[in-house]
Formats: sequence, structure tokens, C-alpha cells
Amino acid sequence: MADLSPNLPAGTRPQGCTNFKLRQLLRVVARRYDEQLAHVGIKGTQFSLLSYLVTAGPAMPSRIAADMGLDNSTLTRNVAVLADLGWVQVGAGRDARSRQVSITDAGRAKRAEALPHWKTAQLALNARLGEPDVLALHALIERSFQRLNDDNTTEGPST
Repeated sequence: MADLSPNLPAGTRPQGCTNFKLRQLLRVVARRYDEQLAHVGIKGTQFSLLSYLVTAGPAMPSRIAADMGLDNSTLTRNVAVLADLGWVQVGAGRDARSRQVSITDAGRAKRAEALPHWKTAQLALNARLGEPDVLALHALIERSFQRLNDDNTTEGPST
């Protein structure tokens, strides 16, 4: 197997698959949020999208997908479910070819109903991991997200 970290001492090199480790962590974290949000009949992914629309207001699907780090097909499926539930609506955008997603009053009410359950999950996670580690995790995620989504960044190590 190729040495993936030639500049690091052997004992400090990453071991295992980062993709697997991140997905493993995401499943555990998502399950904790979903358990709380299930009390009011909503999933974490739905709560996140409703929260985005409350904060950002009506937006084009491409903007939502980019901001939330979703691919367009995933966003389209999620929006369709929320529209069927009456929590969002998809309307005409600035021109005939564009669309805009906005939250409905029912969506605002569902998010407000779910917010205390989200907060319970968030506080429990903070307590379990420790707030300093949660802050460090957030910082690492934000840096990683920016680096991996920066179109001006070249792939691989710099020379």
C-alpha cells in the first residue's frame, strides 16, 4: 500500500479510511438528534432545511444546496417531502426558468415545535463530548468544508 502521509512520523499518520470514520460519527450523531426530533414527527435533515429557510429566507435550490453542502438531487428529494407535508413551497424565481423555495407558516410552526427537542439533543451532545471538544469539532468541520469546497484549491499536496 502506498504511503499516504510521507511527511509525518509513523506513529502520527492517519490510520483507516476517513470517509468511513466520518460516516460512522455522523450516524451516531444523527441518531441522537433524530431520536429527540421524532417526538414531534420530524427528522434532523428536515429540521436543518427548515432552519436554513427561517434564517436565509426564500432561496433558489442551487443556493440552498451550495450553502448546505448537498447535491442538487438530494435537495430536490428533501424539498419534495417538505412540500408534500406543507412545510415549504416551491414557486417561481426571478425568471421563468428558476425556482425559489420558501418556508410556509406550517413549516415555521413545525420548526418552532421541534426547536426544544433539537436543543435537548444539542445540549446532550455538548455534555457528552464536552463543550471545548464541540467547539474544536465545529472549527475543524468549517475549515475542512471550506478547503474541500474551494474551487481554487488544487488536488493533492502542494510542492
